[in-house]
Amino acid sequence: MVWIAITAALCSAFCLAFGAHFQAMAVRNSVGGLDLKIGNISKLVSNGRWMSGLLLMVLGMALNVFALANAPLTVVQPIGAIALVITALVNARESDLTMNRPTVLAIASCMVGSVGFVLMAIMVTNTNQSMTQAEAHLIEFILACVVVAVALCTVLFHKKLGAFFYIAGAGILFGFVAVLVRMIAVAVLDLGDSSLSKLPWLAGLSVVVAGLIGSYFVQKAYSKGPPDLVIAGLTVIDPIIGIAIGVIILGELRPDVPVLISLAMLVAGILAIIGVVALSRHHPDVIERRAKHAAQGRKSPQGEQE
Repeated sequence: MVWIAITAALCSAFCLAFGAHFQAMAVRNSVGGLDLKIGNISKLVSNGRWMSGLLLMVLGMALNVFALANAPLTVVQPIGAIALVITALVNARESDLTMNRPTVLAIASCMVGSVGFVLMAIMVTNTNQSMTQAEAHLIEFILACVVVAVALCTVLFHKKLGAFFYIAGAGILFGFVAVLVRMIAVAVLDLGDSSLSKLPWLAGLSVVVAGLIGSYFVQKAYSKGPPDLVIAGLTVIDPIIGIAIGVIILGELRPDVPVLISLAMLVAGILAIIGVVALSRHHPDVIERRAKHAAQGRKSPQGEQE
């Protein structure tokens, strides 16, 4: 069964990589190189390439869930990181871009940091299947604060926000979503003959709201940066947030964790995030976009004077 799970994880990596690539290309073509707005969403839904990308992303997530259910996370997580490499190679070939050294190092930093962080976290945490009502409400309250914060930033500073903000926001939101989805799944399995009123409906509403905003942020990131940046952000930030919630709020950290492991986890997490930041600044696609914006900025004053 483990080999079937490994095959599913490999297929999941390919689905996520090509799904992200198709959606990113569709977003760019639909908005004509401009920033994605809510009014443009209808164009995406009617775009065959975007819908193909969406189906691949959904299939990839389903395969990954199947892999995690049938094989240890220590096996599945490193395979999932392959999606970042596949996305980078596919995007570079399709866009005729040459990967520079900072980009290659950033991708390596993302992979090594995220995989190392997750694997070490497995060694020092206990999976706590039960979540108290107080813990659930605390997570929902923090998520509500995050939603308000990112919404305000989007409304007030939308002209200044780059791809990193949107992908970081999506990663944080999806990290909360993963924790709440697990809580809902456990509640459904334990429901038995009990009333449906005992299900965590507030958690379900939180998942819907955060999931929709996170999905919109992903599409915004596609319009502002390369698809490999999106995959990097989600594979790095999402699990880090989920594990952090488990450790800080749910008390899943073992009491006998060596200091060296704690420091190593901190270093791995920082390394992974540095990789995402570097990718958002030094990727050839980002550099090309920056140059175009700078050129347009120089032309605008001349046009006004004429």
